[in-house]
Amino acid sequence: MTFVDNRAVITGIGQSQIGRRIGRTGIDLALEATARAVEHAGLSFDDIDGVASYPGPVAAESGFVGATTHDVRDAFGLRTRWHVSGVETSGQIGTLLDAAAAVASGRANHVLCFRSVWEATAQASGRAAALTTKVARASGHSEFRMPFGAASPANWIGMFAQRYMWEFGLTREQLGKLVINSRRNAGLNPNAIYRAPMTMDDYLNARMISTPLGLYDCDVPCDGATAIIISRREAAAGLKNTPIAIEAAGAGLYERHNWDQRTDFTTTAPFDAAASMWETTDLTPADVDFATLYDGFSYLTLQWIEAFGFAEHGKVAQFLDDEDRYRLDGALPINPHGGQLSAGRLHGYGFLHEACVQLWGEGGDRQIPKDVEIAAVGVGGGPEAGCMLLRRDS
Repeated sequence: MTFVDNRAVITGIGQSQIGRRIGRTGIDLALEATARAVEHAGLSFDDIDGVASYPGPVAAESGFVGATTHDVRDAFGLRTRWHVSGVETSGQIGTLLDAAAAVASGRANHVLCFRSVWEATAQASGRAAALTTKVARASGHSEFRMPFGAASPANWIGMFAQRYMWEFGLTREQLGKLVINSRRNAGLNPNAIYRAPMTMDDYLNARMISTPLGLYDCDVPCDGATAIIISRREAAAGLKNTPIAIEAAGAGLYERHNWDQRTDFTTTAPFDAAASMWETTDLTPADVDFATLYDGFSYLTLQWIEAFGFAEHGKVAQFLDDEDRYRLDGALPINPHGGQLSAGRLHGYGFLHEACVQLWGEGGDRQIPKDVEIAAVGVGGGPEAGCMLLRRDS
Protein backbone atom coordinates (compact mmCIF):
# COMPACT_ATOMS: atom_id res chain seq x y z
CA MET A 1 0.00 0.00 0.00
CA THR A 2 1.39 3.41 -0.97
CA PHE A 3 0.36 6.96 -0.21
CA VAL A 4 -2.60 7.89 -2.46
CA ASP A 5 -1.53 4.99 -4.74
CA ASN A 6 1.45 6.95 -6.11
CA ARG A 7 -0.90 9.37 -7.85
CA ALA A 8 0.85 12.42 -6.30
CA VAL A 9 4.33 13.26 -7.55
CA ILE A 10 6.78 16.13 -7.13
CA THR A 11 7.67 17.74 -10.45
CA GLY A 12 9.55 20.94 -9.61
CA ILE A 13 11.33 22.84 -6.84
CA GLY A 14 12.63 26.35 -6.32
CA GLN A 15 14.32 28.53 -3.73
CA SER A 16 14.80 32.26 -3.49
CA GLN A 17 17.93 34.08 -2.43
CA ILE A 18 18.81 32.96 1.09
CA GLY A 19 20.72 35.12 3.54
CA ARG A 20 20.93 37.02 6.81
CA ARG A 21 19.19 40.39 6.89
CA ILE A 22 19.08 40.76 3.12
CA GLY A 23 16.38 43.43 3.40
CA ARG A 24 13.77 41.82 1.13
CA THR A 25 10.16 41.23 2.08
CA GLY A 26 8.73 37.78 2.64
CA ILE A 27 6.37 38.24 -0.31
CA ASP A 28 9.23 39.17 -2.63
CA LEU A 29 11.12 36.03 -1.60
CA ALA A 30 8.02 33.86 -2.01
CA LEU A 31 7.42 35.11 -5.54
CA GLU A 32 11.02 34.42 -6.52
CA ALA A 33 10.93 30.86 -5.16
CA THR A 34 7.58 30.03 -6.75
CA ALA A 35 8.60 31.39 -10.15
CA ARG A 36 11.72 29.23 -10.05
CA ALA A 37 9.74 26.13 -9.08
CA VAL A 38 7.24 26.59 -11.92
CA GLU A 39 10.08 27.05 -14.40
CA HIS A 40 12.00 24.07 -12.99
CA ALA A 41 8.96 21.84 -13.53
CA GLY A 42 8.55 23.03 -17.11
CA LEU A 43 5.12 24.51 -16.38
CA SER A 44 3.53 27.91 -16.86
CA PHE A 45 1.45 29.78 -14.32
CA ASP A 46 -1.60 28.96 -16.42
CA ASP A 47 -1.00 25.31 -15.48
CA ILE A 48 -1.09 25.98 -11.72
CA ASP A 49 -4.59 25.30 -10.40
CA GLY A 50 -3.85 24.84 -6.70
CA VAL A 51 -1.87 26.65 -4.00
CA ALA A 52 -0.88 25.55 -0.50
CA SER A 53 1.19 27.30 2.15
CA TYR A 54 2.16 27.11 5.80
CA PRO A 55 1.22 28.49 8.28
CA GLY A 56 -1.33 30.92 6.83
CA PRO A 57 -2.21 34.39 8.17
CA VAL A 58 -1.62 33.61 11.85
CA ALA A 59 -0.41 35.83 14.67
CA ALA A 60 3.27 34.97 15.10
CA GLU A 61 6.64 36.49 15.82
CA SER A 62 7.89 38.98 13.28
CA GLY A 63 9.07 37.51 10.00
CA PHE A 64 7.64 34.05 10.67
CA VAL A 65 4.90 34.49 8.05
CA GLY A 66 6.55 35.78 4.91
CA ALA A 67 3.59 35.43 2.56
CA THR A 68 0.15 33.87 2.51
CA THR A 69 -1.56 31.68 -0.06
CA HIS A 70 -3.63 34.61 -1.29
CA ASP A 71 -0.57 36.87 -1.56
CA VAL A 72 0.96 34.53 -4.13
CA ARG A 73 -2.33 33.73 -5.88
CA ASP A 74 -3.08 37.39 -6.37
CA ALA A 75 0.44 38.37 -7.41
CA PHE A 76 0.52 35.88 -10.27
CA GLY A 77 -3.17 36.12 -11.13
CA LEU A 78 -3.68 32.40 -10.61
CA ARG A 79 -7.01 30.73 -11.42
CA THR A 80 -7.14 27.99 -8.81
CA ARG A 81 -9.59 25.16 -8.25
CA TRP A 82 -8.18 24.38 -4.79
CA HIS A 83 -6.18 26.19 -2.12
CA VAL A 84 -5.32 25.75 1.54
CA SER A 85 -3.18 27.08 4.38
CA GLY A 86 -3.16 26.43 8.06
CA VAL A 87 -1.16 25.83 11.22
CA GLU A 88 -3.24 23.06 12.83
CA THR A 89 -1.65 20.34 10.73
CA SER A 90 1.07 17.69 10.88
CA GLY A 91 4.08 19.94 11.09
CA GLN A 92 5.19 22.35 8.42
CA ILE A 93 4.70 19.81 5.60
CA GLY A 94 1.11 19.12 6.60
CA THR A 95 -0.29 21.34 3.86
CA LEU A 96 1.95 19.52 1.37
CA LEU A 97 0.24 16.29 2.36
CA ASP A 98 -3.10 18.03 1.84
CA ALA A 99 -1.91 19.10 -1.61
CA ALA A 100 -0.92 15.52 -2.46
CA ALA A 101 -4.35 14.30 -1.44
CA ALA A 102 -5.96 17.06 -3.53
CA VAL A 103 -4.17 16.11 -6.74
CA ALA A 104 -4.70 12.39 -6.10
CA SER A 105 -8.44 12.96 -5.80
CA GLY A 106 -8.57 15.06 -8.97
CA ARG A 107 -9.28 18.40 -7.32
CA ALA A 108 -6.19 19.93 -8.94
CA ASN A 109 -3.50 19.02 -11.47
CA HIS A 110 -0.53 21.08 -10.27
CA VAL A 111 -0.37 22.57 -6.77
CA LEU A 112 2.18 25.22 -5.89
CA CYS A 113 3.27 24.73 -2.26
CA PHE A 114 5.49 27.28 -0.56
CA ARG A 115 6.94 28.52 2.73
CA SER A 116 8.46 31.99 3.10
CA VAL A 117 10.31 33.55 6.06
CA TRP A 118 12.22 36.79 6.60
CA GLU A 119 13.03 36.32 10.27
CA ALA A 120 16.61 37.61 10.13
CA THR A 121 15.62 41.00 8.74
CA ALA A 122 12.51 41.22 10.93
CA GLN A 123 14.35 40.31 14.12
CA ALA A 124 17.02 42.92 13.47
CA SER A 125 14.30 45.54 13.09
CA GLY A 126 12.44 44.18 16.09
CA ARG A 127 15.43 44.55 18.41
CA ALA A 128 15.52 48.26 17.67
CA ALA A 129 11.77 48.64 18.10
CA ALA A 130 11.85 46.73 21.38
CA LEU A 131 13.69 49.60 23.06
CA THR A 132 10.52 51.70 22.97
CA THR A 133 7.89 48.93 23.15
CA LYS A 134 5.83 48.24 26.27
CA VAL A 135 5.71 44.52 27.01
CA ALA A 136 2.22 43.10 27.58
CA ARG A 137 1.31 40.67 30.35
CA ALA A 138 1.98 37.05 29.46
CA SER A 139 -1.11 35.13 28.36
CA GLY A 140 -2.03 31.69 27.05
CA HIS A 141 0.63 29.02 27.53
CA SER A 142 3.23 31.75 28.15
CA GLU A 143 1.46 32.60 31.40
CA PHE A 144 2.64 29.27 32.79
CA ARG A 145 6.16 29.37 31.31
CA MET A 146 7.40 32.95 31.37
CA PRO A 147 7.49 33.20 35.19
CA PHE A 148 9.97 30.32 35.18
CA GLY A 149 12.14 31.80 32.43
CA ALA A 150 10.95 29.32 29.81
CA ALA A 151 10.29 31.86 27.07
CA SER A 152 11.61 29.98 24.05
CA PRO A 153 11.37 26.57 22.37
CA ALA A 154 15.08 26.34 23.18
CA ASN A 155 14.07 26.06 26.84
CA TRP A 156 11.34 23.50 26.19
CA ILE A 157 13.43 21.31 23.85
CA GLY A 158 16.38 21.72 26.21
CA MET A 159 14.38 20.08 28.98
CA PHE A 160 13.46 17.15 26.71
CA ALA A 161 17.14 16.75 25.77
CA GLN A 162 18.23 16.95 29.41
CA ARG A 163 15.80 14.19 30.35
CA TYR A 164 16.99 11.99 27.48
CA MET A 165 20.61 12.50 28.55
CA TRP A 166 19.77 11.56 32.12
CA GLU A 167 17.85 8.45 31.04
CA PHE A 168 20.24 7.11 28.40
CA GLY A 169 23.67 8.68 28.93
CA LEU A 170 23.85 10.78 25.76
CA THR A 171 26.68 13.35 26.01
CA ARG A 172 27.11 16.81 24.54
CA GLU A 173 30.12 15.53 22.60
CA GLN A 174 27.93 12.96 20.87
CA LEU A 175 25.32 15.59 20.11
CA GLY A 176 28.10 17.77 18.75
CA LYS A 177 29.14 15.13 16.23
CA LEU A 178 25.85 15.55 14.43
CA VAL A 179 26.16 19.36 14.48
CA ILE A 180 29.69 19.18 13.06
CA ASN A 181 28.51 16.83 10.31
CA SER A 182 25.89 19.38 9.29
CA ARG A 183 28.49 22.13 9.16
CA ARG A 184 30.80 19.91 7.10
CA ASN A 185 28.02 19.40 4.56
CA ALA A 186 27.11 23.09 4.57
CA GLY A 187 30.66 23.88 3.51
CA LEU A 188 29.78 22.31 0.15
CA ASN A 189 26.50 24.24 -0.17
CA PRO A 190 27.00 27.68 -1.76
CA ASN A 191 23.64 28.87 -0.38
CA ALA A 192 24.32 27.92 3.24
CA ILE A 193 24.49 30.69 5.86
CA TYR A 194 27.44 29.21 7.77
CA ARG A 195 30.10 27.36 5.77
CA ALA A 196 33.26 27.74 7.86
CA PRO A 197 34.59 24.47 9.32
CA MET A 198 33.66 23.69 12.93
CA THR A 199 35.68 21.71 15.46
CA MET A 200 34.46 19.98 18.61
CA ASP A 201 36.15 22.71 20.66
CA ASP A 202 34.22 25.34 18.67
CA TYR A 203 31.01 23.50 19.45
CA LEU A 204 31.64 22.91 23.15
CA ASN A 205 33.02 26.40 23.84
CA ALA A 206 30.11 28.27 22.25
CA ARG A 207 27.85 30.07 24.69
CA MET A 208 25.12 28.06 26.35
CA ILE A 209 21.57 28.94 25.31
CA SER A 210 19.47 26.58 27.41
CA THR A 211 21.21 23.57 28.98
CA PRO A 212 22.21 21.30 27.33
CA LEU A 213 21.75 23.27 24.08
CA GLY A 214 24.51 25.66 23.08
CA LEU A 215 24.59 28.24 20.31
CA TYR A 216 25.31 25.73 17.55
CA ASP A 217 22.49 23.43 18.65
CA CYS A 218 19.99 26.10 17.55
CA ASP A 219 19.01 26.82 13.97
CA VAL A 220 19.95 30.03 12.18
CA PRO A 221 17.20 32.63 11.51
CA CYS A 222 17.41 33.75 7.90
CA ASP A 223 15.47 35.24 5.00
CA GLY A 224 14.37 32.90 2.25
CA ALA A 225 11.56 30.97 0.59
CA THR A 226 11.09 27.48 -0.79
CA ALA A 227 8.50 26.21 -3.28
CA ILE A 228 7.50 22.68 -4.31
CA ILE A 229 5.21 21.65 -7.19
CA ILE A 230 3.02 18.61 -6.46
CA SER A 231 1.30 17.21 -9.55
CA ARG A 232 -1.22 14.55 -10.45
CA ARG A 233 0.80 11.74 -12.01
CA GLU A 234 -1.19 11.75 -15.25
CA ALA A 235 -0.68 15.51 -15.58
CA ALA A 236 3.09 15.12 -15.08
CA ALA A 237 3.60 13.19 -18.30
CA GLY A 238 6.08 14.93 -20.58
CA LEU A 239 7.39 17.44 -18.04
CA LYS A 240 11.09 18.21 -17.66
CA ASN A 241 11.96 16.16 -14.59
CA THR A 242 11.63 12.51 -13.67
CA PRO A 243 8.70 12.42 -11.22
CA ILE A 244 9.42 11.88 -7.53
CA ALA A 245 6.61 9.89 -5.94
CA ILE A 246 5.39 10.42 -2.40
CA GLU A 247 5.70 6.75 -1.54
CA ALA A 248 4.47 7.01 2.05
CA ALA A 249 3.54 9.70 4.53
CA GLY A 250 2.93 10.00 8.24
CA ALA A 251 0.81 12.47 10.15
CA GLY A 252 0.10 10.58 13.35
CA LEU A 253 -0.52 12.50 16.57
CA TYR A 254 -1.27 10.05 19.36
CA GLU A 255 -0.90 12.30 22.39
CA ARG A 256 -1.94 15.78 23.49
CA HIS A 257 -0.81 18.66 21.29
CA ASN A 258 1.48 20.47 23.71
CA TRP A 259 5.10 20.69 24.79
CA ASP A 260 4.98 19.20 28.27
CA GLN A 261 2.41 16.39 28.54
CA ARG A 262 3.98 13.44 26.69
CA THR A 263 3.64 10.09 28.38
CA ASP A 264 7.35 9.50 27.74
CA PHE A 265 9.48 12.66 27.94
CA THR A 266 12.27 10.99 25.96
CA THR A 267 10.03 11.04 22.86
CA THR A 268 8.34 13.78 20.84
CA ALA A 269 5.78 13.91 18.02
CA PRO A 270 8.14 12.47 15.34
CA PHE A 271 7.62 9.06 16.94
CA ASP A 272 3.88 9.30 16.26
CA ALA A 273 4.30 10.55 12.70
CA ALA A 274 6.89 7.93 11.72
CA ALA A 275 4.92 5.07 13.27
CA SER A 276 1.86 6.01 11.23
CA MET A 277 3.98 6.28 8.08
CA TRP A 278 5.55 2.83 8.31
CA GLU A 279 2.05 1.34 8.53
CA THR A 280 1.37 2.54 4.96
CA THR A 281 4.32 1.00 3.11
CA ASP A 282 6.21 -2.24 2.56
CA LEU A 283 9.50 -0.33 2.67
CA THR A 284 11.67 -0.55 5.78
CA PRO A 285 14.35 1.70 7.30
CA ALA A 286 16.98 -0.45 5.57
CA ASP A 287 15.61 0.65 2.17
CA VAL A 288 16.29 4.35 2.81
CA ASP A 289 19.31 5.78 0.95
CA PHE A 290 19.54 9.09 2.84
CA ALA A 291 17.55 11.29 5.19
CA THR A 292 16.76 14.97 5.59
CA LEU A 293 15.71 15.43 9.20
CA TYR A 294 14.43 18.51 10.97
CA ASP A 295 16.97 20.30 13.16
CA GLY A 296 15.29 23.37 14.54
CA PHE A 297 17.38 22.15 17.48
CA SER A 298 19.98 19.41 17.17
CA TYR A 299 18.12 17.18 19.62
CA LEU A 300 15.14 16.98 17.28
CA THR A 301 17.29 15.31 14.62
CA LEU A 302 18.17 12.63 17.17
CA GLN A 303 14.47 12.14 17.77
CA TRP A 304 13.87 11.62 14.04
CA ILE A 305 16.77 9.13 13.79
CA GLU A 306 15.11 6.98 16.43
CA ALA A 307 11.55 7.61 15.24
CA PHE A 308 12.37 6.40 11.71
CA GLY A 309 13.99 3.29 13.16
CA PHE A 310 17.56 4.10 12.09
CA ALA A 311 18.54 3.57 15.74
CA GLU A 312 16.75 1.90 18.63
CA HIS A 313 15.07 4.21 21.11
CA GLY A 314 17.60 5.09 23.78
CA LYS A 315 20.57 4.07 21.63
CA VAL A 316 21.07 7.06 19.36
CA ALA A 317 24.39 7.75 21.11
CA GLN A 318 25.88 4.63 19.54
CA PHE A 319 24.54 5.71 16.15
CA LEU A 320 26.21 9.12 16.53
CA ASP A 321 29.53 7.58 17.50
CA ASP A 322 29.63 5.86 14.11
CA GLU A 323 30.33 9.13 12.26
CA ASP A 324 31.19 7.45 8.97
CA ARG A 325 27.63 6.13 8.76
CA TYR A 326 25.92 9.50 8.33
CA ARG A 327 28.59 11.39 6.39
CA LEU A 328 27.89 12.41 2.81
CA ASP A 329 29.59 9.24 1.54
CA GLY A 330 28.19 7.00 4.29
CA ALA A 331 25.48 4.36 4.35
CA LEU A 332 22.85 6.88 5.52
CA PRO A 333 23.84 10.49 4.76
CA ILE A 334 21.91 13.00 6.88
CA ASN A 335 21.14 16.59 5.84
CA PRO A 336 23.52 16.93 2.86
CA HIS A 337 22.75 20.65 2.61
CA GLY A 338 23.69 21.41 6.23
CA GLY A 339 20.19 21.52 7.68
CA GLN A 340 18.80 24.53 9.48
CA LEU A 341 21.72 24.50 11.92
CA SER A 342 24.11 25.75 9.21
CA ALA A 343 22.19 26.31 5.97
CA GLY A 344 19.46 28.46 7.55
CA ARG A 345 16.02 28.19 9.12
CA LEU A 346 13.69 27.81 6.16
CA HIS A 347 11.30 26.16 8.60
CA GLY A 348 10.79 22.70 7.25
CA TYR A 349 10.40 23.08 3.51
CA GLY A 350 14.17 23.15 3.01
CA PHE A 351 14.39 19.47 3.97
CA LEU A 352 11.92 18.39 1.29
CA HIS A 353 13.69 20.63 -1.22
CA GLU A 354 17.06 19.04 -0.45
CA ALA A 355 15.64 15.53 -0.72
CA CYS A 356 14.45 16.36 -4.25
CA VAL A 357 17.78 18.02 -5.13
CA GLN A 358 19.58 14.80 -4.22
CA LEU A 359 17.10 12.48 -5.92
CA TRP A 360 17.41 14.50 -9.14
CA GLY A 361 21.22 14.57 -8.87
CA GLU A 362 21.36 18.36 -8.71
CA GLY A 363 23.45 18.69 -5.53
CA GLY A 364 26.71 19.79 -7.17
CA ASP A 365 29.63 19.51 -4.74
CA ARG A 366 27.32 18.16 -2.01
CA GLN A 367 25.72 15.49 -4.18
CA ILE A 368 25.68 12.12 -2.43
CA PRO A 369 28.23 10.02 -4.38
CA LYS A 370 26.12 6.84 -4.56
CA ASP A 371 22.98 6.47 -6.65
CA VAL A 372 19.98 7.37 -4.46
CA GLU A 373 16.37 6.37 -5.01
CA ILE A 374 14.62 6.48 -1.60
CA ALA A 375 14.69 9.47 0.76
CA ALA A 376 13.22 9.85 4.24
CA VAL A 377 12.05 13.36 5.13
CA GLY A 378 11.08 14.26 8.70
CA VAL A 379 9.84 17.72 9.56
CA GLY A 380 8.77 19.24 12.87
CA GLY A 381 9.23 18.32 16.50
CA GLY A 382 7.85 18.96 19.93
CA PRO A 383 4.05 18.71 19.72
CA GLU A 384 3.56 18.15 15.95
CA ALA A 385 5.40 16.57 13.05
CA GLY A 386 4.98 15.06 9.59
CA CYS A 387 7.12 12.82 7.42
CA MET A 388 7.44 11.30 3.96
CA LEU A 389 9.23 8.62 2.04
CA LEU A 390 10.09 9.80 -1.47
CA ARG A 391 10.93 7.51 -4.38
CA ARG A 392 12.43 8.70 -7.65
CA ASP A 393 10.77 7.02 -10.61
CA SER A 394 13.18 4.72 -12.43
